[in-house]
Amino acid sequence: MDASIHELSAGYALDALDSGEREAFERHLAGCKQCRTDVASFWEVTSALAVAADGPAPSPELRERILVDVRAEQQTVVPLESRRRSLSPVLASVTAIAAAVAIGVGIYTVSLNAKLDETRSLLGAQQSAAAVLADPAAKTVALQAGSGRLVVAADGQSVLVLDDLGAAPAGKTYQAWIVQGQTPVSAGIFARSEGHTVVPIAQPVPEGAVVAVTLEQAGGASSPTLPPLAASEPV
Repeated sequence: MDASIHELSAGYALDALDSGEREAFERHLAGCKQCRTDVASFWEVTSALAVAADGPAPSPELRERILVDVRAEQQTVVPLESRRRSLSPVLASVTAIAAAVAIGVGIYTVSLNAKLDETRSLLGAQQSAAAVLADPAAKTVALQAGSGRLVVAADGQSVLVLDDLGAAPAGKTYQAWIVQGQTPVSAGIFARSEGHTVVPIAQPVPEGAVVAVTLEQAGGASSPTLPPLAASEPV
């Protein structure tokens, strides 16, 4: 048996082998106690990471059989010389497990940074909306469709306040639009809130434009579905 096949334990446990390597390793696994021990160790650590991996997972029957064999072997006293000979595979296993942990931490860090950026963006939009609503010089524009009002600051920053907006159906989202001339421009998608729904408009609203709201497929649309559910008078 090629000694390099023992090095496939980590790849097998992490579902990183191609189909040919997987088949060869599983045939080898049936008669190799050391590889069964290594694979079981990898499974226990990677399961704790809770990181989903693509690729075919080993069958529950094979996983349980290996784990049972390993637990039985752990009850057996191993001579000191055998422990010395097995030191290198153990060190290799520890190194591979450390690499798996590092991958898991890296994925978590990227996800956490993305969530922090999203939170900062949301807080910035809320602060801008509060500033517009608190501005005594801001202009209040009535709605010609729907219930609520549009508040527009002198620099064109605006906030749409909708009253009693119903929940969007499954697979749908609300989308705001700035309508000036023949080409409506998306001003962002948003979710309904209880009572008043406060919608910061993503870009300045020019004089004479209308702010409208439509119900679109989840993710938004490139052009509005008519008629709008809400629309302001011209600014």
